[in-house]
Amino acid sequence: MSKMDKNLNKRDARKLDALRKRLRELQLRLAGAKKQPDDPREIETLTKEIAAVEAEIARITGQQC
Repeated sequence: MSKMDKNLNKRDARKLDALRKRLRELQLRLAGAKKQPDDPREIETLTKEIAAVEAEIARITGQQC
């Protein structure tokens, strides 16, 4: 937990932890999809999901992308 995370309420802190976990999972899936591109749309879909999760993390932490 970073210094900035300590300023969050419990609900936002839990959501932030869940989003960071989701981001790691999506990044791993994207790496796998790039190595074995069975479905070309999967890479695009995962990239969009990653961007959405990163935007939500930035919104919660108050940072700009």
